[in-house]
Amino acid sequence: MKKLLNIGFSALLFGLVLVSCNDDDDYQTIESIGKIKIDSVKITRDTMDVLAIQQIKTYSAYPSKCQGFYGYDYVYSGELERSVTAYKYVTNGPCSQNMYTAANQINFNPQKKGKYTFKFWNGGDNWITKTIVVK
Repeated sequence: MKKLLNIGFSALLFGLVLVSCNDDDDYQTIESIGKIKIDSVKITRDTMDVLAIQQIKTYSAYPSKCQGFYGYDYVYSGELERSVTAYKYVTNGPCSQNMYTAANQINFNPQKKGKYTFKFWNGGDNWITKTIVVK
């Protein structure tokens, strides 16, 4: 029984070594993170109920396939004000220089009633402003 366990453990260890030594050509390292302007924003409903969830979609253009959406910086600028900045990643892999547009979303779930103002960074000192009334 002990010999069988040793053989099983050895086979498992050998399998892990084979998997960890596998050269994965699809793997690319993220070289940097930076802001990317939000070109447009789609809000389905400009009026909604408190505690409901609404998806706010943002669209940004990326200059190559080596770049993609990384995340949002979602800052409470006041009790009912939000500033949103999108960030992109840049990888080190070979890629085409084809421009493409990607959509991403924020799930807005207001906890209190009021008139919420969203400002989405559009490059430089420019912002896209959207308002949602929560009843």
